[in-house]
Amino acid sequence: MRLLKQLVVVAVVAGVGSLLANAVQPNWFFTLLFGFATAVLALLAYRWVVRRTEHREPAELSWQGAGAPLGRGALIGAGMFVAVISVIAVFGGYRMTGWGSVPGALALLGFMAAAAVTEELLFRGILFRIIEPRLGTWTTLVLTSLVFGLAHLANPHATLLSVLAIGVEAGGMLAAGYAATRTLWLPIGLHFAWNFVEGGIFGAGVSGKSGTQGLVHAVTSGPTAISGGEFGPEASLVTVLVGLAITAVFMRLARKRGNVLPRRGRTAPADATATLAR
Repeated sequence: MRLLKQLVVVAVVAGVGSLLANAVQPNWFFTLLFGFATAVLALLAYRWVVRRTEHREPAELSWQGAGAPLGRGALIGAGMFVAVISVIAVFGGYRMTGWGSVPGALALLGFMAAAAVTEELLFRGILFRIIEPRLGTWTTLVLTSLVFGLAHLANPHATLLSVLAIGVEAGGMLAAGYAATRTLWLPIGLHFAWNFVEGGIFGAGVSGKSGTQGLVHAVTSGPTAISGGEFGPEASLVTVLVGLAITAVFMRLARKRGNVLPRRGRTAPADATATLAR
């Protein structure tokens, strides 16, 4: 029941914010404003509903010390996309064709902030966090990654392969980032930076949504396995491999810190119990 209540509260904020952002989308200033407003309201709504349903302070979204994991996540997300698009470009799958629009990039800044925050709260902050103690970390990671991928099935140009790709590379990586750090700030920063650098700077399609007005205009071409095709770089095999590599690093760190939970009914390692009790 608490899972449903939390999902409804955050989803309503996200839905209203999305409607407002789309309504004012031709105006970059209001898109930027409503995007960041949606992100802030979603964070406040999450903290409120967790207090109401779980009677605790949401340590996973603590304001204190949020800057460091948020910044680390942003650096990882930005660096990851630069590496991915560089490899795709080397193989002829990406090419810049001219300058884009600064106002367009600013509008995407707000839009991507809202998307990153609301999706991380829904998929990692609520689904992953609440299911994990019952099913264990690994099973929950696989399950929520699949759900995350399927959530993109209605996106333009989506296929079963692109949905599987985004579930594996992003759903798994972001869940692993949360498991390793036990803070939502790192996956929020990673998710936001990846999306903004992808669309707002390099002008690539974001999860099937092409025609973004970033700082540059660009085209993708060649084999879908390299470029990602019409869905964008998230459907590229390059992104899948890089995402899997980062997921492995995060999960190794999670295991080292004792943050990998067993399925309910199995005995947790002593270090895991001690770590999560702190």
